[in-house]
Amino acid sequence: MKRKGWPAVAAGLICAGFALHSMVASATLKPGDQAPDFTTQASLGGKTYTYALADALKKGPVVLYFYPAAFTKGCTIEAHEFAEAVDEYKQYGATVIGVSHDNIDTLTKFSVSECRSKFPVAADEDSKVINAYDAGMPMHAAMANRVSYVIAPDGKILYEYTSLSPDKHVENTLNAVKAWAAAHKQQ
Repeated sequence: MKRKGWPAVAAGLICAGFALHSMVASATLKPGDQAPDFTTQASLGGKTYTYALADALKKGPVVLYFYPAAFTKGCTIEAHEFAEAVDEYKQYGATVIGVSHDNIDTLTKFSVSECRSKFPVAADEDSKVINAYDAGMPMHAAMANRVSYVIAPDGKILYEYTSLSPDKHVENTLNAVKAWAAAHKQQ
């Protein structure tokens, strides 16, 4: 079997990988953009209710994070980290909500077990919220990418972070909330 063409194929695959990484690494909503308003079904502590972003913003900044699928390894890690940090977000007047393409029945279970009944998770089965926030997974837009936003009470995006790794989402959004609170002296 001849392998003369393999270096070109390998180089092409490497380039495709870098292109996919760059698509994954950026969302179009940026600081200063108006956050799209939405209302959807959510669950907190196993109880389903109607979540409205506009109502949450009346109380302070909102950390809105998108994740691919409940009960997967990275999403479980991320949910645990947000649950552990909820009280610190509250110190700065912020609330947290997670959004995925999962159905509300799945999220009702996820809200108790993985979110530890600390913050709500919202169902976006039709991907309207995911699409409005340009948070779709490249090559599979119906499923959410791992994207976190901090939204100011005036509805403007304060901060955006996109990474498939769950590692820095809590740290980065918490720093953005702290900076907002310091600027608004609401500590």
